[in-house]
Parts: sequence; C-alpha cells; structure tokens
Amino acid sequence: MALVRKWQPVENLISPTSLPEIWRRHVADSAELYARYPDVTHFADLGTGAGFPGMVLAILGRERIGFHVDLVESNQRKCAFLRTAIRETSAPASVHQGRAETVVPALWQAGVNHNYCVTSRALAPLPVLLGYAEFQLRRGAFAAFHKGEGWQREVEEARQSWDFQLAVHPSRVGEGAILEISDVRRTGESA
Repeated sequence: MALVRKWQPVENLISPTSLPEIWRRHVADSAELYARYPDVTHFADLGTGAGFPGMVLAILGRERIGFHVDLVESNQRKCAFLRTAIRETSAPASVHQGRAETVVPALWQAGVNHNYCVTSRALAPLPVLLGYAEFQLRRGAFAAFHKGEGWQREVEEARQSWDFQLAVHPSRVGEGAILEISDVRRTGESA
C-alpha cells in the first residue's frame, strides 16, 4: 500500500478521507472476493482505478498456477500506476486501457467458463455494469460486484431491463454486499 500512498498526492487514486482506512475499506474489502471464490482462475476488474479489487486479487493469486487478472481502466495515468504496481509486485495481471464497454468484449476470446469472474467496485450502477459485462456473462462467466448500502435499489433498477440469477453476500468489512450474478439476459429474451 506504500505505492498507493506514494502516488496518491499526484493521482488521487482513492478518496483522501479513506486513506487512513485503506486496509479495512479497500484491501480487506477487495480480498473478500479471493476468499469467496477460490476456484476462479481469471478475473476482469472493470474500472480498476487504484487497483481495488483487481490488484489485490492479483497479488493474492501470485502463487496460483494459471491465475490471471485483467485490469480495465480508461485513465492513462492510473494505467501507468497499475503497470508500476504489477512490475513491483510480480502480480499475474495485465492492464487494458480503455472504456469497459469497448475493452470487455475483446477479453477472454479464447473461451470463458464458470471459473471466470467479472468484477467491479464503485464504477457504475448495476444496470450499466451488466451492459458492460454482458458479452462475458452470456458466455459462462459470472459477476461479483461490490455494492454499497443502496444495493437493493440497484437490483430493482436492473431487474427492469435484465433477467439474472442473484446471490447476495453481505460484506464482512462494510455496510454493503457482493452481488453474485449469473445467467444474464435482457428482459423479454427467451432463455
């Protein structure tokens, strides 16, 4: 986390008010996914920003053979930070600079299965995230999205346009939940 603290004054990677709570609020929150999904071999983190949860997942998965995290970020300077973090930690990750809706369809073209997970933390409302991840979710991946206290409202809004299976896992470190989503299709489409 020294790297985040070093880059914070220049890049504003996380909210300055959350810097004193970086371990609990950002690292532990991100690490929940690694513990919850031990069989996942590939993560795609949309809107990675300072690397939460993507870089945390990649650092935790360094010793796992075949493990990889794709970090999707549109901000060029944050991508530079992420590349530096990968280099300094030897994390099994790749940075993909661009907007999620453009980059995600190109990821995992060789094949996707139930061991592939799309994740995001504080990027967009759930209906938008489902649109970003639709390509991968329709091919067998699942999603695990971190959401804050208002997650129920986002699920209701998403259900207006999307049909999906949902499992809610209350956060162990915060007020929100991890929304595990699979079997995604647009409302009105046949299964």
